[in-house]
Amino acid sequence: MEWLTWLDAPHAELARQVLQRGTALIFAVAFLSTLLQFPALAGERGLSPAPRFIAAGGLDSLPSLFRIRYSDRLLRTLCLICIAIALALVAGLPQAGPPWLPMLAFLILWAVYLSILPIGQTFWGYGWELLLVEAGFTVAFLGSHEVAPPIPILLLVCWLVFRLELGAGLIKIRGGREWRDLTALAFHHETQPMPGPLSRRAHLLPRWFHKGEVLGNHVAQLGAPWLLFLPQPIASIGAAVIIATQGWLVLTGNFAWLNWLTIALAFAAVDDRVVAWLVPAWDASHDYAPTPAWFQVVVLAVAVLVVALSIPAARNLLSRRQLMNASFNRFRIANAYGAFGTVTKRRDEVIVEGTESEAPDAGWQEYGFRGKPGDPARRPPWLAPHHERLGWQLWFLALGARGPWFPVLLERLLEADPATLRLLAHDPFDGQPPHWIRARTFRYRFATHEERRRTGLTWIREEVGTLVAPIRRRT
Repeated sequence: MEWLTWLDAPHAELARQVLQRGTALIFAVAFLSTLLQFPALAGERGLSPAPRFIAAGGLDSLPSLFRIRYSDRLLRTLCLICIAIALALVAGLPQAGPPWLPMLAFLILWAVYLSILPIGQTFWGYGWELLLVEAGFTVAFLGSHEVAPPIPILLLVCWLVFRLELGAGLIKIRGGREWRDLTALAFHHETQPMPGPLSRRAHLLPRWFHKGEVLGNHVAQLGAPWLLFLPQPIASIGAAVIIATQGWLVLTGNFAWLNWLTIALAFAAVDDRVVAWLVPAWDASHDYAPTPAWFQVVVLAVAVLVVALSIPAARNLLSRRQLMNASFNRFRIANAYGAFGTVTKRRDEVIVEGTESEAPDAGWQEYGFRGKPGDPARRPPWLAPHHERLGWQLWFLALGARGPWFPVLLERLLEADPATLRLLAHDPFDGQPPHWIRARTFRYRFATHEERRRTGLTWIREEVGTLVAPIRRRT
């Protein structure tokens, strides 16, 4: 099939390297996150047990390796295998073989993570989970070092970035007024789910700077995605705009692997010749063997499949009732994306406390969570691309999203359950069960420069009310 050589992209080797290795690295992070957190959150004795979800028919009509049986041991084994496969891809080992080898490796990662998402329930129900699954499926067909990167797959990745960025931009324009009057980022750095160590500094920048941030966001999300499909060097310029804005988000927040993976995916539009013009040391010429006919057929079939599955997602972009982070098929391919259609103006936090006192009137001490604000003196940590799932759910809880998992969390803390305590940054009772536990709500704001100099605090907080009255340990 030499007539199909027009499918080859001989000047996209850097794009392929970043796409394959970057996506594989995020898979390694995601499976490590699952290995460390799933048993306590959704395992056999988790806050939302997967076996109970499966028994209730939660996997009916969904593809999953856990339809027949789930166990924490099986989940951990699959995670360890997939971490090993992902790290091999990061090192470029499967890519050194025939085209089918990296394809098989990525499809294994895709199938296993696709199996985990539904049984993870609310703790695995985030937009970047869908993004990783779709990215893993798509980059599986980029081939190996033997053959030139296929143009249809690079275009499919650009289409993924287009939906991701434009979907997020349209959600904002159609959402809260703060995105239209350019005030959204005067609040967002302070109220985002999981701030980072630079979030306070970003929040305290002048208001004119925040308005410029919003304008830059609109340019990056509503304008730059269109450039990805134009001739070079314009496509590379569009990718650079997206990469730069995602880099700012990496510096000022903790959005798991969303920004990191978007940066990697945006490289699909980067041309080796443009890179060589900027960095003369980069070799823009590569010699490839003829692409096997079977691989060309597979690439074309995948392209047709994804285009067909993309019709609902394309309609969603045009809809006034645009869905955010939604799937239209059970294989989680060609999804709808978007984030922060509205921005929270105030930050409330749920603070969980326990006491060893026999009476619930003294000795209350606060549990510390890894990512969410708690101790006002503690500076937010840098966690991304790791996904601190319990902290994110507690952020939603403070917004009023009451889930059945939270009472179970309080019970586990009363029992001093070791698996649950390992999810925390600080256990005030050193593994011993408290007599009582309660949950209060506080309103947080970043300390001003003057307040920081005077008190040394990162946050200023005041109590709003009681979420859960004191609960006694069962004896």
